[in-house]
Amino acid sequence: MIRLLAVPLAALAFHSVVQPLSPPVRTMLTKEAGVWHKGCPVPLSDLRVLTVTNWGFDGRTHTGQLVVNKQAARPLAVVFRELYALHFPIREMRLKVVYSSNPPQDVSGSFECREAVPSPCVGGTGTGSWSMHAYGLAVDLNPVENPYIGCGMSRDPASKPYFNRSKIRPGMITPAVIAAFRSIGWGWGGSWAGSTKDYMHFSSTGH
Repeated sequence: MIRLLAVPLAALAFHSVVQPLSPPVRTMLTKEAGVWHKGCPVPLSDLRVLTVTNWGFDGRTHTGQLVVNKQAARPLAVVFRELYALHFPIREMRLKVVYSSNPPQDVSGSFECREAVPSPCVGGTGTGSWSMHAYGLAVDLNPVENPYIGCGMSRDPASKPYFNRSKIRPGMITPAVIAAFRSIGWGWGGSWAGSTKDYMHFSSTGH
């Protein structure tokens, strides 16, 4: 007789919560990680912590968090519900790791008050204009598997095996992932015109 394991539905269910920034998270952003400072284009009061259930590369469910603009929090919860249904794996999305002093390369995140990063074709660290991340209106997913490429170059050597986008491997952006973000009006950096592509990047403006 074959015995079916009884798995609680709660263990398989997607959950999402939107909350204001707690004092520890405010401290993390301002003093520990330094990703928010006076002069940023969005005040801390307009940011929220979005907590979601996600699949990991280990095939297990995890709890991930993003700091996002309050206007985008609930729409993004809808997106991550769809990513969960797709079993799309996310390498790392815990705030304590994303905003640590030395985060690993392959972290997924949203808010960071910084300038837009120029193409690897150009070099340098800033463009002179705010990134959509500075507004909490952009999300990067699995940067190693979905690199920022320009002129056949990337800033992370570990991402080179993923330059070939025709061979889909776990964690790579698929048409279904693109469609999930498109459902809330967000665009994908992998669809930019020209030789520069930001495959990890989704934003409310597409830039």
